[in-house]
Amino acid sequence: MAVEKRNNYTDSTAILILKINQILLDYFGKPKRKLNSDPLDILIATILSQNTNDLNSHKAFLNLKNKFSDYEKIISTPLSKIEKEIKIAGLGKQKAKAIKSFLKNLKSEKGKLDLKFLERLGTIEALKYLSNFNGVGLKTAACVLLFGLKKNVCPVDTHVHRVLNRVGVVNTNSRDKTFYEIYKSLPDGIAHEFHTNLIKLGRTFCLSKNPRCFECPLKKMCKYEHKNLESTRAMKSKNNNNKDFLLLDVV
Repeated sequence: MAVEKRNNYTDSTAILILKINQILLDYFGKPKRKLNSDPLDILIATILSQNTNDLNSHKAFLNLKNKFSDYEKIISTPLSKIEKEIKIAGLGKQKAKAIKSFLKNLKSEKGKLDLKFLERLGTIEALKYLSNFNGVGLKTAACVLLFGLKKNVCPVDTHVHRVLNRVGVVNTNSRDKTFYEIYKSLPDGIAHEFHTNLIKLGRTFCLSKNPRCFECPLKKMCKYEHKNLESTRAMKSKNNNNKDFLLLDVV
């Protein structure tokens, strides 16, 4: 799905995004980011993060890096041994197969295990290239571009998709559709802070069940029809240190 980037700040969606971004910055602050991440590390870590939490994904990533001195060795390693190192992240067989397949095909096609050539491609072209590999979806590809290549794209996971639909920025029924809707209007230079703070909001307030709308910083502008505006003692805010840990900012 080809979509040309348009940074027209008179676009109503762009204006709304900027407003939301500022409210989240005021509440959560500007998130720190690692500026020298290897895009290939980001891709592997994102595959490991599927259907599990960031803490377990990070442990699996470190296990993999500690076991294999370089990714070349993974290509010739039996899947069972790769799976053993990443089992803490769940879906070990599936993820081991996806990682090994990607590395093998990238080496065969490019002659080396390096994704930095993607810097020379346009955003849509780079997304298409990565998404052609089995086990690499649009979200994973977008994470590589944002965290590994510093492109201004906002990956859409379940939290980002839920928040943007509830608030009323988009009205979509899939994460991929949400991504392209946001991509068309996302102002320059805010992708990382916007993406990261949306995830924090989704983890702490805009929960899939029993959302904490009564204390959400976006409650006044949110269009969600089923707001939960009554707090109870049982719903008192808990320590969210684990929810603040973001895998791709430490890889």
